[in-house]
Amino acid sequence: MQNKNILNFTGLLIIICLSLLSCDKNRVFDQNVKIPAGVWNKENVIKFNINISDTASSHNIYINLRNGSKYQYSNIFMFITTHAPNGVSVKDTFEITLADVRGKWLGRGVGNAMSNQVLYLRNIRFPYRGIYVFDIEQAMWNAELTQILDVGLRVEKNIN
Repeated sequence: MQNKNILNFTGLLIIICLSLLSCDKNRVFDQNVKIPAGVWNKENVIKFNINISDTASSHNIYINLRNGSKYQYSNIFMFITTHAPNGVSVKDTFEITLADVRGKWLGRGVGNAMSNQVLYLRNIRFPYRGIYVFDIEQAMWNAELTQILDVGLRVEKNIN
């Protein structure tokens, strides 16, 4: 009987810890898309649809990228196109530096995968309520980039 109580208590403790760790009050959107076979083709545009209801708060937008340790460059360029609910679109070029000048990966990771979360836009306000579409495409010289595992987007309320 005591073993059952210990197991119940341990299970409850694990659930409480996971609940506390998963609290993310500022998150509006956070999604990552797996790149098929780790090969990001120029034709593969990653789309994120984000429903924005708060036009008063400022937000920070991050690009998430997970690359393999055999990725051949120290950086990656992307085209990011934002489509607002009113039909206006804005296209940006964005660079993420993935390794320092000595080739040491800058992201966090275990084994052969490195994760990066890089600030794309800081302290912005969405002017309209509705669905914003973010299109992310690779803008490197190669038609196909190997060792790109996941691409993601995170939008969070700025608490500063």
